[in-house]
Amino acid sequence: MKRISSDTPETINAVCDVLSKGNVVVYPTDTLYGFGGDAVNGDAIKKINQIKGRTAPLSVLAPDRSTALSWMKLTEDEKILVSKKLGGAATVIVPVFKDIVHSSITGEYNTLGIRIPYHSFCQQLARKFGGPITTTSVNRTGDPPMTDPNHIYSEFKHEVDLLIDDGIISGRGSAIYIYKHGKLKIMRS
Repeated sequence: MKRISSDTPETINAVCDVLSKGNVVVYPTDTLYGFGGDAVNGDAIKKINQIKGRTAPLSVLAPDRSTALSWMKLTEDEKILVSKKLGGAATVIVPVFKDIVHSSITGEYNTLGIRIPYHSFCQQLARKFGGPITTTSVNRTGDPPMTDPNHIYSEFKHEVDLLIDDGIISGRGSAIYIYKHGKLKIMRS
């Protein structure tokens, strides 16, 4: 695994290069470190699930609110409601159009968790890459999320292609909201 600092000018291009080849990165968000892969690439999704030891829906990064809303299969009024929770340390699970992401990461009724982290690295990455990027905590399923890049490197150096080091992140997982029957219900606060 290659390890580079989040504030190096070439970092965003390096991450995009790894993602475009169907490989996996570890990158910082506003809450925790995340495993990132191209969300339309089935091989990348399979690698993340093998690393985590699970198969389940995955959330994705969106570069901005208008892009996230364009993915959603909702009415304009429903989008207004959902957009109030979109951004920062929140994930919103909503129905999306087909082929936005690989089908293996969507939930029941083609739902998808979408995040727009308030972290400049994530925002730059999502804009530059152009498509949805997976975001799921760096850990094995059942273990607590890892927050120290030294521990992440030791644990995953043979499974991940690139680690973006942003120092220790002492956050916690995002709040999760799900849109159902005209309402946003909190699943995790």
